[in-house]
Amino acid sequence: MIAAAVIIAQIFLSAAALVGLYVLQRVLVRRGPWDPINRRFLFGVRITMVLFTGRVLMILTGIEAFRILVLFAAAIIPLAVLILTEGLLRRHAPPLVKTVIGGGAALFAILSLWYSQSIDPARLFALLGFQLLGFVASGWLIVTRDRASLSSNENVMIVRLGLSLILFIPLAAADFLLLQFGLPLQFSALGVLILCWLALGLGRGHLGHRATLVNLAVMVTAATLVGAMIGMFARMDRDGYLLTVAVIMTTLFVVAILNDARALRLEEQSLGLLRLLATAPTDDPMTFLRMLQEHPSVEGAVVVSEESLAGLQDEVLEQIFTAAPVLRKIDPPQLGVAADDHITYLFGRYAATHVMLAIPHPRVLVALSMPSLSASPSVELELQVVQRMAALMAARKGDHDAG
Repeated sequence: MIAAAVIIAQIFLSAAALVGLYVLQRVLVRRGPWDPINRRFLFGVRITMVLFTGRVLMILTGIEAFRILVLFAAAIIPLAVLILTEGLLRRHAPPLVKTVIGGGAALFAILSLWYSQSIDPARLFALLGFQLLGFVASGWLIVTRDRASLSSNENVMIVRLGLSLILFIPLAAADFLLLQFGLPLQFSALGVLILCWLALGLGRGHLGHRATLVNLAVMVTAATLVGAMIGMFARMDRDGYLLTVAVIMTTLFVVAILNDARALRLEEQSLGLLRLLATAPTDDPMTFLRMLQEHPSVEGAVVVSEESLAGLQDEVLEQIFTAAPVLRKIDPPQLGVAADDHITYLFGRYAATHVMLAIPHPRVLVALSMPSLSASPSVELELQVVQRMAALMAARKGDHDAG
């Protein structure tokens, strides 16, 4: 193992924690920064970002003054966890708990200004005890909560916070006990990444609580086994093995966080189509289609008028869109040679992945070029709803004109 391995691994873990926290912060801000729970959550996220920013700067620059950021954030984190717990439980902590945690946070925040190690390790051990006290107090509030007064979603959020605390407490304690345990680096970044991943998973309730726990166990087990194999192949010592497992596990959780954040974004955009349907201030199909073109989920959509289809056979187009009002390039209907030629022409002419029938008479099509939709069944369904909505608007307008 090279001499700089510990420093590189520590920077990697801290930077990864910052990435996870930044992604979570963006999701919370997008969901509503002034929501009472989100506001409390953002406070904790940003305080934790201060800690890891200080840690990275201290390693990269060698300037001990950046310890102020690390020690200050470490002092405030128990208070942030308590504030978040109160918000989730919709009840206040006992006055004694508030006084102890609030007073301790203020005391250690003031002590953080003395960044010299001359008052350590006494200060570090006292700070560790304060953090453990704060986490245990929040855990006690979670365990003794009135489950019946909370919704099922609120109970799931609280359980995940409790699980995060169970995983984070030993990792945070190990940060203060590096010398006593002979550990090569601080592992609390892993606990933060797990917290970020569990928090993002709350936005995807369809996965289920059990599935989330299974996925967590799979990632931890996979990282441990792969790290063990690499350590065995490279004949690493204990420190090398711990560094390898930590780096692999960190990478897995960063990838999972980025993937879940992207999936949430796609789901939000998909729901945006439903929102457009629900709030569209018009009954005119062409106006509706112009509004649809401006939606970010279908940016670049092309409205194809009947004049643009003059070179195609009406009966073949009727056959195609009767069979599939929303044509998908990956699985077009099999209707014979003539239909195949028309379908190929439509997808090629407009560089589209989807072509849907918006207005039957006069025939108006909408061509979309969104390859990402091919992997999203929910958005495929949304497109069918949009198509049906446009067709109903056109039918109602035709009835009105006839009347």
